[in-house]
Amino acid sequence: MHAKTTSASCRSSHPGEGWRLPFLELDGPEQMALDRWLLERSVQQPDSGPVLRFYGWRGPWLSLGRHQGRLPEHWRTMAAAGSVSLVRRPSGGGAVLHAGGLTYALIWPQAPRHRRQAYGYTAAWLIDGFRRLGYPLQCGEQAAEAGARDCFATASPADLVDALGQKRIGSAQYWRHGHLLQHGEILIEPPPQLWMELFGGPAPDPLPGLSRKQLIQALQTSLEERWDPLRWIDKTLMLEEGELNPYRLETRPT
Repeated sequence: MHAKTTSASCRSSHPGEGWRLPFLELDGPEQMALDRWLLERSVQQPDSGPVLRFYGWRGPWLSLGRHQGRLPEHWRTMAAAGSVSLVRRPSGGGAVLHAGGLTYALIWPQAPRHRRQAYGYTAAWLIDGFRRLGYPLQCGEQAAEAGARDCFATASPADLVDALGQKRIGSAQYWRHGHLLQHGEILIEPPPQLWMELFGGPAPDPLPGLSRKQLIQALQTSLEERWDPLRWIDKTLMLEEGELNPYRLETRPT
């Protein structure tokens, strides 16, 4: 039996306003620093609403989980050769190759305190968004592996797989004082050769017939309906120079 997701909505506890940020394609440290800044804003301003953003990456990046330990030497060799760049995520889990996919970040103020419950709500949202596009997903069944090198090598109940059992979305969390940053990577067209070189196995199949634009629209609509009557607005951030610097330092792989 496949793991079930709750039918309850992942409704924000704030009845006011949520932010939709524009799609951005930036280097890894900039993306991670921005997500950390958004989470810290949520902590410092407890009455702020949720934030949803989707983004891409400039060139191929390998993001490492917050607690991921010793790296395979060939990853460092590939990074030194310019085949891929390395960055440290604030969220947990294993390494994720960001190339030909779509990343989401959800800032959820005062999220449900049980991590499984929060994962269940967000899984239901993602499943509904893909269902709108005619692409059924379900939760994985495998146990999460602490320190796993490759995020997409296993599919826990926090992850989503397609009808063939291929993992399509890997998600990870980072919590600060009851406020949640959840990251997720949606595989669309993973590069076969680079995937093989990094992880030593074949890449998942491309996601047929779905574009980034379609995915973003479907997932935004699904979340807005689930968090009704929260009002969502499109927001462009204006940050002071150097405001992200403290968070950039946290992204360095060691």
